[in-house]
Amino acid sequence: MASVKLTNVKKVYDNNVTAVHDFNLDIKDKEFVVFVGPSGCGKSTTLRMIAGLEDISGGTVEIDGVVVNDLQPKDRDIAMVFQNYALYPHMTVYNNIAFSLRLKKMPEEEIYERVSNAAETLGITQYLTRKPRALSGGQRQRVAIGRAMVRNAKVFLMDEPLSNLDAKLRNQMRAEIILLRQKLDTTFIYVTHDQTEAMTLGDRIVIMRDGLIEQVGTPTEVFEMPRNIFVAEFIGAPKMNMMETTLEKEGGKYYVRPFGARIEVDGDKAQELAAKGVGSRPVVLGVRPEHIVLADGPSENAIPCKLEVNEMMGSELHLHVYTEDETRLIVRVPTINLSLDQRKGMSYGKQLYITFEGKVMHFFDKESGLNLIYA
Repeated sequence: MASVKLTNVKKVYDNNVTAVHDFNLDIKDKEFVVFVGPSGCGKSTTLRMIAGLEDISGGTVEIDGVVVNDLQPKDRDIAMVFQNYALYPHMTVYNNIAFSLRLKKMPEEEIYERVSNAAETLGITQYLTRKPRALSGGQRQRVAIGRAMVRNAKVFLMDEPLSNLDAKLRNQMRAEIILLRQKLDTTFIYVTHDQTEAMTLGDRIVIMRDGLIEQVGTPTEVFEMPRNIFVAEFIGAPKMNMMETTLEKEGGKYYVRPFGARIEVDGDKAQELAAKGVGSRPVVLGVRPEHIVLADGPSENAIPCKLEVNEMMGSELHLHVYTEDETRLIVRVPTINLSLDQRKGMSYGKQLYITFEGKVMHFFDKESGLNLIYA
């Protein structure tokens, strides 16, 4: 078991392209940390620098208190699971899992015990005599994880291990990785572009963009307290609605005026704005689709809009609406809140009125994009 510390780590390629800028992070022993972000944000490059598969252009990487910048991957006591499985096609499942142990000249009895235990944990005992080509994608990924497990490494590194699987298998394997983490009780660093994986797997999430860390926090922190507009839109599905409006402070209370409506900011949000000394000003208002509610009709705090698309998602509807100035918003409505006739009536062009829950709004600076409360 081990901690991992990255101090001022950067990666610059020969063409002077900087893939990772001044990356600083302390990962605790037995912590599950997820690097998440869009393609090209530097998350896999950072993981490969930890593994020793990429040279480090600057800064230091420490594993268990030892600087490993100049150590070969085999000497770092890490185990890595790749996106493409990287199995030897001519070897059986057993031999694939046992391969690294044989390189270490481990006795066959111990190899057998480790491989058998890993196979039982992952539910692949019946496949040990098969070749990879005879396995499904999910089974191959289990073999790749088993090969990493038997090494008893200090740190597990996973580079988008589920991205090649279909949606059903991804959900299944995600649950199995959670169970695996509980059994192994070691340090995990996991890379994904899927924010759902990040939210369900990570103790902490590192959100990256263009080689920079945008925010580090628990799933709850990055969802409820996004540092900026990028994080707010990236975390959550469907993504947070954004709109330019005015924040007004009147008599110790706060109001927003989106699309001509007047909605009071209440609860902790109003107290937090006051504590930060925020006054009346233009803002970018962020509201998650689940925090927009259907209003009964015209009123001071209701926004008129027209329905454009109705996505039936089973337990909820995703209503894509547009306001009078043609701003597009997404409204997430539980189907249990609507009668059958109401659900059937949600067709293109229908006139709707919506309003926002004042206690769950987010306010961002128009220039910097930073959250006025949490930045």
